[in-house]
Amino acid sequence: MSDFPRLLEPARWGSLELPNRMFMPPMGTHTTHPDGTISDVGLAYWMARARGGVGLLITESIQTQTVSEIANPSVISISADHQVAPLRDAVAQVHAAGALIAANLTPGLGRVMPVAPDGGPAYSASDNTILADPARRCRELSLEQIGEILEQFRAAVRRTLDCGFDAIDLHAHTGYLTDQFMSSTWNRRTDEYGGSLENRMRFPTDMLRIVREEAGADFPLSMRITVRHHFPGGREADESRQMALILQAAGLDVLLVDSGSYEAVDWSFPSYYMGDGVYLPDAAAVKPSLDIPVAVCGNLTPELGERALQDGIADFIGFGRMLIADPDLPAKVRAGRAASVRPCIRCNEMCIGNVVRGCGLECAVNPQAGHEADRVLLQAPTRRRVAVVGAGPAGLEAARVAASRGHDVDLYERTGAIGGVLEPAATPDFKRELHRMIDWWGGELADLGVRVHLDHEVGPDSPELLGADAVVVGSGSTPIVPDVPGITAPGVVDVLAFHRGALVGPRVVVCGGGLSGVDSALELAKDGHEVTVVEMADAIAPTMVMHNRVALLRQLGEHGVRLLTGHVVTAVEPGAVQVKGPDGDERIETDTVITAFGVRANTALADALAGTVAELHVVGDAVQPAKVAEAVHTGFQAGMAV
Repeated sequence: MSDFPRLLEPARWGSLELPNRMFMPPMGTHTTHPDGTISDVGLAYWMARARGGVGLLITESIQTQTVSEIANPSVISISADHQVAPLRDAVAQVHAAGALIAANLTPGLGRVMPVAPDGGPAYSASDNTILADPARRCRELSLEQIGEILEQFRAAVRRTLDCGFDAIDLHAHTGYLTDQFMSSTWNRRTDEYGGSLENRMRFPTDMLRIVREEAGADFPLSMRITVRHHFPGGREADESRQMALILQAAGLDVLLVDSGSYEAVDWSFPSYYMGDGVYLPDAAAVKPSLDIPVAVCGNLTPELGERALQDGIADFIGFGRMLIADPDLPAKVRAGRAASVRPCIRCNEMCIGNVVRGCGLECAVNPQAGHEADRVLLQAPTRRRVAVVGAGPAGLEAARVAASRGHDVDLYERTGAIGGVLEPAATPDFKRELHRMIDWWGGELADLGVRVHLDHEVGPDSPELLGADAVVVGSGSTPIVPDVPGITAPGVVDVLAFHRGALVGPRVVVCGGGLSGVDSALELAKDGHEVTVVEMADAIAPTMVMHNRVALLRQLGEHGVRLLTGHVVTAVEPGAVQVKGPDGDERIETDTVITAFGVRANTALADALAGTVAELHVVGDAVQPAKVAEAVHTGFQAGMAV
């Protein structure tokens, strides 16, 4: 018997029979051609998930109108006839792979988009502030413009049907244009599209009516709404239940739910700080009132999804970033191989982070995501002996990829465990997905026959390296220890030593406000310690993805962590740390000092091997200290190159 009977059972999405209860929610990819047509890169991304067995694949948001919205070159559009043929061909290929696909249609972003097609301020339901520039205000859409938007939406629905999509999903959440009509905080109109809840729901129900008029009463139709906005004056669950009932009465088949807004962006794009099943309370809040199914996503795993189905919290489970990390998740679950699903570590670095930066979607732990067409793991023409030094993320990925291509691989690790710095960094509960990632690599290497040699240190003269056809060095990094009086005294603990179990006292000063330092500070504060972070820069963790940083700073504040930016540690004394800041010197009493000043590349082995081995590849922090994503990607490239 399967461990996931509910997740794997067929279910009806309106009139559409799905092979299982798993769906891929809409996620932007920034892979589109400038004219709004789908690209080969975007299609290859779809196809990998289609072949992976997901019950329903929902596209990224597809633009339907240019009345109040500029043509966005980063998203698919269906606002013009020339955009139909490429999309029709893409849908046909998805169907040929045995998958079902729904089009997520968006009538616009409203105040989230800074300018309108005429170059003036954006349009919204009312004269709301523009998200990117609160000093400026949107223009309120006229009734005539609303009518034009809906007529263009009607034309887009016709084109969508011409493309052969199996269902339509409507974009109405997170404070985008439809949500701006639905929400009293953004809708202050006094005409038929504002005022009462029924009037505020007129815009989304108009869209439902149009789909029904064009597609018929039985065509599968869903909509995603935000149950809680998580900012003062935003929507709460009680009103969302009323909205859901109005949508159900208007002919909706499936309600997708989430939580958050751009005013609470950490909820809209939940990172590892947010924990598991972020939107399950939102599903639980609306489902008992409804007769139609409820679909939910948000930091879910197959285990959590199965439990939510068993408990009646939801009817469909969405895997978004997890399907970026492993497009074969549904197939692996069906095959009884859930343990082999590559976990999403919820870092947001190269999925959401890339799209926000204007780059195509990628993934920190899956280097093939967004590169499905050009990063294909083909068998190597000749089987070679490959030696990989260092079982950190870069070395593990290099060993996995090299072995996947048919090479004979030995992995040497000087400590007693794989994972490198990920292993101690995964000690906070909010980073436990890193442990799952290490376990995944361990399982993959075992299945591929990689020989892992723990407690095995190698040097430049080791025969294990000199006899290899190719050597990959992932020797990692070494901590930076500044020339500060007392920095090596008793009571001073390196951040990795802390994660490995070094004892700390009730009061802790963390020296260094980068990612490792502040994550440690948050872990300590959650455990009841009194924590101060000292950082010489003007900001804490400035390179962190903005969505994650919002969650981090909020939680640091909630747990009383004192943040001293623009401060330099000048001395460590028994029971205290001396710091210098903009307002002068300060002595901070403490029981333990944790040093997190950063790291530098450990290049000793790579430098010694240069010119002495047949082929040398240097990966991860041994090249340049960076985040997990960069380490994994350099490891992948090395595994492809040997």
